[in-house]
Amino acid sequence: MFRPPGIHWAVKFACYRTGFYLFDPERIVVSICFHFEDFASFVTIGKKLPQSKEEICALTDRYSASQGIIICDENTTRYAGNLGFPAYVLPAGERYKSWQTVEPILRAAKGEGLGRDGLFIGLGGGVICDCTAFASSLYMRGAHLALIPTTLLCMIDASLGGKTGINLYGIKNLAGTFYPAKAIIIALDTLKSLPPGEWKSGMAELIKAAILDPDPEFFTMISQKPDIQLLMSEPDTIQPLIEKALMVKGRIVEKDPRENPDSAGGRALLNLGHTFGHALESAMDPGKISHGEATAWGIARSCELGQELGITPQDRAEAIQKTLKAWGFRTGTSIGTSQGSSSESSRGTSRRSYRKASREKFREALLSDKKKKNGKLRFVVPMAKGAALIEEDERVIKYLDTLINGLL
Repeated sequence: MFRPPGIHWAVKFACYRTGFYLFDPERIVVSICFHFEDFASFVTIGKKLPQSKEEICALTDRYSASQGIIICDENTTRYAGNLGFPAYVLPAGERYKSWQTVEPILRAAKGEGLGRDGLFIGLGGGVICDCTAFASSLYMRGAHLALIPTTLLCMIDASLGGKTGINLYGIKNLAGTFYPAKAIIIALDTLKSLPPGEWKSGMAELIKAAILDPDPEFFTMISQKPDIQLLMSEPDTIQPLIEKALMVKGRIVEKDPRENPDSAGGRALLNLGHTFGHALESAMDPGKISHGEATAWGIARSCELGQELGITPQDRAEAIQKTLKAWGFRTGTSIGTSQGSSSESSRGTSRRSYRKASREKFREALLSDKKKKNGKLRFVVPMAKGAALIEEDERVIKYLDTLINGLL
């Protein structure tokens, strides 16, 4: 099929990818190709996971199944058995998104004898896909990469666009590379085992994508039926939302693959809610708040900031806040004190010390944000349609001071 260079395309087909391998109609129902500079990322959305090494190789345009390694965690190792590649199992959790995880992946690849044409396969959520992609970008200066995201959050955000990374020195994603996956294989069946919290994390990113989409239809779809339980019982119903979110992100990243700091309307727009959210994650004890909850909280703060600056119309801010609440997210400025231990949350010196420490962590993480330009913080705020990138000024500083003082 003809693919105009530099333009993503969508093909809905029933049973096969031309020229190589016949597929079960349930395996692939949508395929999309995105072009990020010299990289092409081929995304497939279907119901079931691939069932063989040959199918993986067909989806990655690697018709020889000579060398490969699967990186998974304790939650996704059950999916690796049929894929035909050796699997390296990592512990699960955000705290393992570190160099101490990446180095063993490189060691495992070397142990399996992978060459530069070897295939790294990340099978799991955001931590697994980020670490696998980072390791793949480093191994022999770049090996082949395929990602099989198994969480909603990873399907619509972490897997697409080529950002890899690990947490370092207490800062989220401080070290990383730009290295798009050759193939992203989305199997909706893997969503059936997700707990409600993981669904909520993914919904925060879907809401973000809908805000960024200049077409209001996506936001209307997200706002109309806020029902996590329905999605959990019928994962197939979320396919149109996943497809729309991928198209929103893909269009943005194709124009600005490496987040050029001089681009006012480029990839930086995808950080809506994330500058605030990442700072909140860094300020909290590990595991006390999910990425989705932090992102939703950050989107609410972006609405407030946008209103302060006269950029976000009141009705737009109210609609976004209403949608966040409908999906079960907390949108108030204060996040409460329940995140501390019982002694920290008690009245007295320990509580005050905890609040002060958390505020300082939040401030430090905010000031360390990667998206700064010329030493000034930048934020994404909603507009009547889409969003705008703004730079720190006196009004922003005043808002941040008020926010931090009332944080806990």
